[in-house]
Amino acid sequence: MALPRFLKTLTGRFLMLTVIFVMAAEVMIFVPSIARYREDYLLSRLERAQIASLALLANDSIDMDLEDELLANAGVYNVVLRRNEIRQLVLSSPIPEQVHATFDLRDASAWDLISDAVACLLDPTNRVIRVIGDPVQEAGLLIEVTLPSDPLRAAMLDYGVRILALSAAISVITALLLFMAVRALIVRPIRHVVDAMSSYAQAPEDARRIIVPEAEVLELREAENALQAMQSELTASLRQKDRLAQLGSAVAKISHDLRNILTTAQLFTDRLEVSEDPAVMRSAPKLMNSIQRAVNLCESTLAFGKAEEPAPSLSGVRVAELVGDVIEGERVSSQDCDVSFAEDVPATMIIRADPEQMHRVLANLVRNARQALEAAKGGGEIGVRAYETEDEWVLSVTDTGPGLPPKAREHLFQPFQGGTRKGGFGLGLAIAAELVRGHGGKLLLERTDETGTQFAIHLPKGFVSEDHGEEAQPPALSDVSADHDRAAE
Repeated sequence: MALPRFLKTLTGRFLMLTVIFVMAAEVMIFVPSIARYREDYLLSRLERAQIASLALLANDSIDMDLEDELLANAGVYNVVLRRNEIRQLVLSSPIPEQVHATFDLRDASAWDLISDAVACLLDPTNRVIRVIGDPVQEAGLLIEVTLPSDPLRAAMLDYGVRILALSAAISVITALLLFMAVRALIVRPIRHVVDAMSSYAQAPEDARRIIVPEAEVLELREAENALQAMQSELTASLRQKDRLAQLGSAVAKISHDLRNILTTAQLFTDRLEVSEDPAVMRSAPKLMNSIQRAVNLCESTLAFGKAEEPAPSLSGVRVAELVGDVIEGERVSSQDCDVSFAEDVPATMIIRADPEQMHRVLANLVRNARQALEAAKGGGEIGVRAYETEDEWVLSVTDTGPGLPPKAREHLFQPFQGGTRKGGFGLGLAIAAELVRGHGGKLLLERTDETGTQFAIHLPKGFVSEDHGEEAQPPALSDVSADHDRAAE
């Protein structure tokens, strides 16, 4: 059954819980209270019986009518008073039935009083009970009376009803007071935060919608301060991203036109290479390199500016063939340098990846390593290693170069900031890291020092289930591998 809307609110639930807890506390107080009331009731009957017996002792000769009146006034059937070790029946009247139970109030424990009171409330039958207690003012050794249980139970029920009614009134008043206090001190500030968040969500770029802290409760004030800082930072970031988006659109247009201009200049520069003029022969290579770097910058900028980079099309890729293609291409580019290549890739290892995108990532890492060794002018070795664990595939690219400079390490995967060599633009590693993230993996710099640099691609074997959003075991790649082999044949 659906709860009323009021009970789904914080104030409604707090009001309901307050009433429940106060009533529970009253019930815990009610049981010992009713036990104490029963004890007081019985003690009062003993006291009345003692007064009646003293009246008889003062005058030995009283008629039966007066004796009945004394017993009726005391609310008992008979009175037994023990004085000087002598048990004496002082007052008596006919008892309608045998004594059902005897209760000694002289040494009764709290648990005995509570259990006897509960038993009396639960038993509606009128019983004859015997009660023993100490006489008032030590006027004897003990006093014993017999009385009916029905008047006692009626008095206890009346007392209990009054206690419960008073408890209910106290609970309601307490709950209302707490309700108003919570609404003023907690709910209203929370509502202020919720309204501020809703208003900010409608137009996060509008700084006027940023929350202004005003809560007096310390914890809520801290929450408002944190929300204000987050909203201010988010608004600034949105403005910066908007400016960067506009700037990126403009740069893409400029790069496109500039690339066309540079391509034309590159064609004319090719003709300068065949010139026999010594000055031209010395200048042409430098001019060609400068134009080529400018063309590369334009192409990289255009590639990075394309937000529509397609999602990877995953399939089984034989790592040995992928690494072989990349190294073969770089080996041709390094014919004029003393750079060697080493492969440590299992021939049967197959990963689940987009072959074109993973080729771009590996080619970028190997090319960066080759350019680092060429810049060091000392040659060296580039190694590509692949292995797998229970949870992931790992492809690492290692070189024996001088390591990355501190500035490159600080902004390694940030575009236009993490260039690893002179004349670089820092786009290659940024694009490579983005492509690896598209596979659900990570591109990490695992080591860089004077002995060399090592990058590693970590690709998870699991995949995310659309139904449960959890990582599950990947499908077998054996079928994909067989298709790949048949295609190669």
